[in-house]
Amino acid sequence: MRVLDEDKKPLGVMLLGDALRIAQSKGLDLIEIAATANPPVCRIVDYGKFRYEESKREKHSQNPGNKLKELQLSAVIDPHDFAVKLSHAIDFLCDDIKVRVKLRFKGRQKAHKEFGFEVVNRFVRAAAAYGHADSPPKMLGDRDLNVLLTPLPRDKRAKKPDAGPEEGPPVTSSKAEPSKPERAGPAANGENED
Repeated sequence: MRVLDEDKKPLGVMLLGDALRIAQSKGLDLIEIAATANPPVCRIVDYGKFRYEESKREKHSQNPGNKLKELQLSAVIDPHDFAVKLSHAIDFLCDDIKVRVKLRFKGRQKAHKEFGFEVVNRFVRAAAAYGHADSPPKMLGDRDLNVLLTPLPRDKRAKKPDAGPEEGPPVTSSKAEPSKPERAGPAANGENED
């Protein structure tokens, strides 16, 4: 078997007994790295450290593109709520996470689905600089309207909006409202209630 030391430097081809003796003399373990290679490749390393490095490598190699977040809208969504949902979607798209936009019709809203389509299409247009819809919005059943937004490639995507406060001095109004006297009741005007 071909043996590598703890620094991944080759020690050469040797018998299993010799490799185990070298590993034990260093107080380390012998781990088989490539069993299908000819000859098989083993490495002398601390097994706990090896497992830790492998888990770190797997964690970093996971592709965030296969993650999915879902945002729910309403056909009668408030403009501020729409803006908040849009900013969340933009954050997800900038982190290479797909976004499913779901709009559920309730009660009489099912009779006027065009309002829901208008809201979802407006959402897709607003997020177009960061991601594109895989297909036009579709009805699933008679209540749910769905569309899947996929992030654009990083070089074609708009830059992530900065959530921090703007630099510079705070803006104050130059016009001050004149102070008005406080009124405590009818007696404050000098009127009598007789």
